[in-house]
Amino acid sequence: MSGEDESSGWQLTESDPGVFTELLKSLEVPLVVDDLYSLDPAFLADLQPIHAFIFLFKWVPSPSEPTAGEYDPEFPGFFAHQVVNNACATLAVMNAIGNIPGLPMGPQLTDLIGFTTGMDPNTRGMAITSSDWLREVHNSLSPPQAISLDGLGLPKQTEDAYHFIVYMPYMGSVYEFDGLKNFPVRHGAYDERQGWVDKAREIIEARIGTYPPGALEFSLLAVHEDPLPRLQKQFVELQAGGNESEAAQVMVKLSDESAKRERWAFENSLRRHSYLGLIHSLLLSLAKTGKLDAAREGAKKALDERIARKKERGESMDED
Repeated sequence: MSGEDESSGWQLTESDPGVFTELLKSLEVPLVVDDLYSLDPAFLADLQPIHAFIFLFKWVPSPSEPTAGEYDPEFPGFFAHQVVNNACATLAVMNAIGNIPGLPMGPQLTDLIGFTTGMDPNTRGMAITSSDWLREVHNSLSPPQAISLDGLGLPKQTEDAYHFIVYMPYMGSVYEFDGLKNFPVRHGAYDERQGWVDKAREIIEARIGTYPPGALEFSLLAVHEDPLPRLQKQFVELQAGGNESEAAQVMVKLSDESAKRERWAFENSLRRHSYLGLIHSLLLSLAKTGKLDAAREGAKKALDERIARKKERGESMDED
């Protein structure tokens, strides 16, 4: 769960495929993550094989027992509790990749997973979130915290908490890994011919169906094989076989995939950049031209108007 407490040293991360893919790359895991806007089989076809779904939703207190599926206290795989705020994105990734057999990964991650073997979920969660190198990888994808507004008496709206969980196959069943639950949740076996995705789609659609119509308080990501090596191999084979038309179609997919990676890299560079110097230069420029006082008054007026509109709509504003 992502909340306001930053005392753990773990910073908030975005539900963004570029962020998750960069996290996997830093862990030397050859998988990528994509946004899902549909669970239609035709839409998912280009992403196969899919190893896991990462589901983000607005967290609300829930019963201790799962509303769907059943706890599996004897689960033999990898499962870690979330013991600190803001770590749920990386914890979801760990709960996913820790249950993919034979998945290549970097030496530090291999050592960490090996070190936690045999631990109970709570101790495993403590070991993971105590890992300095993993926290640094996680925080490297969060915006620099250069300016703090604490103590300025600024009103703010209470922030909602959001939480990441995982749905994936394990030993013939679809499991839900939620670091805030006591155990993994087993949702039952799936048809081997149809695959686990069909079963998971039913579970996720049922969960989304509990939200009000038009609600946008959740998002879904797919963790899947990197398509670039496969597409590159197809392109070479088609060209060698003289299938120019099909080769051109594959080239379009390659170009789209490469453009997406370039966009992700650019967006991640923006996330890592500190804008403190730019802000300082803008304020200095306003001061030199005698416009700083007017800008400050204009900003204060806009803030007061925003607060007044929220009060008119009955929205709560908590005071620091």
